[in-house]
Amino acid sequence: MNFDIPYFFELFPMVLPYLPITLFMAVISMIIAIVAGIVLAFITKNKVPVLHQLATLYISFFRGVPTLVQLFLIYYGLPQIFPSMSAMDAVTATIIGLSVKNSAYLAEIFRAALNSVDNGQLEACYTVGMTKLQAYSRIVLPQAVKNAIPATGNTFIGLLKETSLAFTLGVTELFAQGKIVASSSLKYLETYLVIAIVYWLLTVLYSYMQSLYEKRVNRPYET
Repeated sequence: MNFDIPYFFELFPMVLPYLPITLFMAVISMIIAIVAGIVLAFITKNKVPVLHQLATLYISFFRGVPTLVQLFLIYYGLPQIFPSMSAMDAVTATIIGLSVKNSAYLAEIFRAALNSVDNGQLEACYTVGMTKLQAYSRIVLPQAVKNAIPATGNTFIGLLKETSLAFTLGVTELFAQGKIVASSSLKYLETYLVIAIVYWLLTVLYSYMQSLYEKRVNRPYET
């Protein structure tokens, strides 16, 4: 078997310095996507005139177009319409692309989570004198958040892996560095196996942290 074990272990220090840029793009994109997803979810749930139709079109488009195509549209296409965007760097374009794509998915997740809370609870809040803001913040949202955690976590795991597409825009992140190392050494199996293990360990770590958070959130509901 032609597998260079010593070189395999030498690869980790060569690619791990590029892990922070991968995590940076993933975390910032997820934060923006969550905020945008919440806004879209409330618009679609409450069927706000005009905004509801626009939000539905937004969700449909960004869920239906491949992520790589979206990144190319944003980085290469938009500067043709808005010349000022020519100064946009590849990292920013990646964050925008991943944010808008995942906000569309999160909007549907959050809308479903809000709909999972019985409307009778909202009506009960009104009967005791709560405002709509109080009803949502105290009763509806805590339950909706609990219901949305698993799907939201899966979305972040997918987003984390999608950051590897940033190399197509010229960003040297974890996967791009692996590609560079593999091309220079011609040890493709060792290199890409290291990259796969790093992504896998990140997913395992995040899944563990999510499980701890789920237990904490579900504690008040356990009998």
